[in-house]
Amino acid sequence: MTKKQMGAGAFKQVCLAVLDEVAETKTEVIITKRGRPVARLVPVSSDRERETEILAGLRGKGRTAVSEAELLRPSSEDARWSALDGGKR
Repeated sequence: MTKKQMGAGAFKQVCLAVLDEVAETKTEVIITKRGRPVARLVPVSSDRERETEILAGLRGKGRTAVSEAELLRPSSEDARWSALDGGKR
């Protein structure tokens, strides 16, 4: 997402036009007072778009603390069952 910066006084004079621009171009605008950032105006994403962004950011970040074999192993001997005997031992 591209960013743009403008002073609060300038923003006040053209705020409706800036809102339209942010919505159309998906450009983020940083509002400043005396050269210091005080607010960020960002386009609103749909819930679906936001979900996709979040999942994309998380992809490949998860790790398990145990091996795959240990993770898939039954937690106790009582948990073992066979599909052939209908789950009965």
